[in-house]
Amino acid sequence: MAILRFKALETVNNRKPISLDFPKERVTSYFGMYVFDKKKMNEFLSPEVYKALIRTIETNQKLDPSLAESVALAMKNWSISLGATHYTHWFQPLTGATAEKHDAFFDIDGDLVLESFKGSALVQQEPDASSFPNGGIRNTFEARGYTAWDPTSPAFIMDTQGGKTLCIPTVFVSYTGEALDNKTPLLKALNLIDEAATHVVQYFDKDVKRVIATLGPEQEYFLVDSALYNSRPDLVMSNRTVFGHAPARGQQLEDHYFASIPPRVQAFMMDFEMEAWKLGIPIRTRHNEVAPAQFECAPTFTEVNLAVDQNSLLMDIMERVAEKHDLRVLLHEKPFAGINGSGKHNNWSMGTDNGKNLLSPGKKPKENLQFLTFFINTIKAVHEYADLLRASIASAGNDHRLGANEAPPAIISVFIGSQLTELLESLEKNSDVIEKGDNLYLKLGIDKLPEILLDNTDRNRTSPFAFTGNKFEFRAVGSSANISAPMVVLNTIVAQQLKYFKSEVDSELDKGTKKEVAIINILRRYIKESKTILFEGNGYSQEWVEEATKRGLSNITTTPPALKSYLSKKARSLFVDNGIFNERELEARTEIYFDDYVKKVQIESRVIGDLALNHIIPTALNYQNRLIINAKGLKDLNLGEDSYKVSLDTIKEISERLTIIKTKVEEMVEARKVANNLDHSDARAEAYCEKVKPFFDTIRYHVDKLELLVDDEDWPLPKYREILFLR
Repeated sequence: MAILRFKALETVNNRKPISLDFPKERVTSYFGMYVFDKKKMNEFLSPEVYKALIRTIETNQKLDPSLAESVALAMKNWSISLGATHYTHWFQPLTGATAEKHDAFFDIDGDLVLESFKGSALVQQEPDASSFPNGGIRNTFEARGYTAWDPTSPAFIMDTQGGKTLCIPTVFVSYTGEALDNKTPLLKALNLIDEAATHVVQYFDKDVKRVIATLGPEQEYFLVDSALYNSRPDLVMSNRTVFGHAPARGQQLEDHYFASIPPRVQAFMMDFEMEAWKLGIPIRTRHNEVAPAQFECAPTFTEVNLAVDQNSLLMDIMERVAEKHDLRVLLHEKPFAGINGSGKHNNWSMGTDNGKNLLSPGKKPKENLQFLTFFINTIKAVHEYADLLRASIASAGNDHRLGANEAPPAIISVFIGSQLTELLESLEKNSDVIEKGDNLYLKLGIDKLPEILLDNTDRNRTSPFAFTGNKFEFRAVGSSANISAPMVVLNTIVAQQLKYFKSEVDSELDKGTKKEVAIINILRRYIKESKTILFEGNGYSQEWVEEATKRGLSNITTTPPALKSYLSKKARSLFVDNGIFNERELEARTEIYFDDYVKKVQIESRVIGDLALNHIIPTALNYQNRLIINAKGLKDLNLGEDSYKVSLDTIKEISERLTIIKTKVEEMVEARKVANNLDHSDARAEAYCEKVKPFFDTIRYHVDKLELLVDDEDWPLPKYREILFLR
C-alpha cells in the first residue's frame, strides 16, 4: 500500500489541466439544446397538440392518451435529429441516486428494421421493481413496478461516451400503486401548496390562479485526485476517510474561501458547467469553499420539481465529468474530519403565476401584509413541525456534519435578522390599525418593510433555516441528499399551515370581522405562539443548547431518533390526511431510511476493521520490528540507556495503541453481529448508532496517533496534507 501511495503522489505531481474544446458560440446559443422545452415542442408538435401539452404541464392535469402518440413521435424525431439512439425512463428510486434502463429506437417488422417509439412507451414502462428499496411493500418474487411520464419536467438528452440517450423524467410506483420513488410524493406536495397558497393569496389578489414553489439548491462538494482517491479504500467504499490525522494546516488560515480556483479544478468546473448548460441547468455561480479542496456551484431559482430533477442530474454530470479530468467528486457530508463538511443549501420561496414573489415585500402596505402573511405562516409551520424537518435531512453522513465546522446545528431554529425580529415584536404588541383610503397602515411602519429588508443583509451561518431577503434558506440539508425528502416535508407543512390559517380567517370573516383586521390579529397570535423557534445568536454555543432545552426545542443529534418523527401521530395525520403518503407508504419509506442508515454505518465499520487489521497493524508492526533492531543495536554498543530510550518509548507506545486498536475492532465486530440479529430495522439502526458507531472514534484516535509515529515512507494511506492540498 505504501508503494501505491507514493505512485499516486508521483502521478498527481505530473498532472496537467486537460485541454477542452469549448463551443465558440455564446452560452445563450446552446443553453438547453438537449432539452425538449417549449421551443422544441412548438417546432415538432402540431399547434393543437402543443397547446394541449402546455395546458397539461401548467395545470398539472393528466395528458389526454390520444395525444401520447403525437408527443412520442415528436420526441423521437427531435432526439434522433441530435444523434440519440436510445430512450429511457429516468426516475429516482429510494436509493438516493437516479435509475435508467435504455431501449433502442428501433423495432423489427418482418424483414424491416424501423425506428420506433410508441406513445405507450412514452407514458408508461415496467422496470423490475424487486431490486429497489421498497420497505416491505413488495416481496422479492414480485417484480412488477411501473414508471409513468411526468410531463411537468421536460425530457432531455444525456450525451455520454456511450452515445446519446433520450431521458424521460418519470415517477416510479409499485404494481399496487404505492410510491417507490422520491418524485411521486413531491408532486403531491407541490400540488398541495399550490392549492393552499392560492386560496390565501386571493385575499390580496383575486387574479392569482396558481402559486409555484421555487427552489435554488446550492451544491457543495470536495474534489480530490483520482489516484489519491483510489489509494484510500475508505474513500472508495464509503466516500469518507475513516482515518487521517489532521494536517498542520487545515482551514485555519481562512485562505481558501473565494481564493483563486486551481487550474485543474477550473477546467473541470468549466467542463461540467458546459454540460449542465446544454441540459438547461442554470448554473451561475462557482467558487472555492471554506475547507481546502472544497468547492460550490449554484443555479438560479426554478420550480421545485424541476430544481430537484436538475440537482439529481447535476450530481451525475459532476461525477462523470470529474473522471475525465482524473478527479473524483466527493458528495459525502463529511469526507474529512476536522474541517468543513458539505451541505446543499435549499433556497426556497413561493411565486404567483403573475410574477409576484410571496416572500418579498412590495411598494404598498397591502402588499407588505401579504408578505407578512406568508412569512409568518412559514415560521409557524417550522415551529409546529420542527422535528419532521429534522427527520427530512437525517442521514448517516449528515450526522457527522451537523453542528460541526460551520454546519448548522441539529436544533431546528429560524433566523430572520434583528430588524425583522423587532418588526414582529412590534406587530405582536401593537393593537392600533389605521386605515387611509384603500391602504392599511400599522404604527409599527409596515409600509417601510422594503427599506427594512434592504438593510437587513447580515447572515447567520449557524442557522439551519434562515430568511435571506426574499426566500428561506434551509441550510441543514446534506450535500449527497436527493432534495425531494426535505422539499416534500417543507412544502407539505407550509401548505398545512396555510390551510389552517385560511380556515381561521374565514371563521372571522363569517363573524363580520374586517378581512385585514382578522389577518393581523391571527398573525399576531402566530408570532406569539412561534417565537420560541426564532434565534439570532450562535447556534454552536453551549448556551444555545441550554436555551433551546428551556424553550422546549428538540436537539436530535443522530439519525435513528430523528427518523421516528416520520411515524409520530402528528406526522401520520399530516401526510395521510393531505394525501402525500398512505400509512403503508409512510411506514415503508421510514423502514427504508432506517435500513439505509444501517447499511452505511455497517460499511464504514467493515472498512475500519479491514484497514485497521490488514493495513495499519501490519505496517506498525513492521516499523516496530525495525525499532527493536535499532534498540538492541544501540544497547549492544553500551552507549547508555538514553541512547535507545526514544526507540523503547516508541516501541512501547506502538504496542499499547495496537493492542487497543485490535481489541476495539474485535469488540466492534461483536457489537455488529448483535445488531444484525435484531428483528426490526429501527432497533438495528439504534444498535448501530449506540453500540457500533462509538467504536469508530476510539479506533480512529489510536490509528491517527500511529500515523505520527510510523515512518512516513511506510504509511500506507495518502495523508490529509496530500489529499487536500495536491491538485
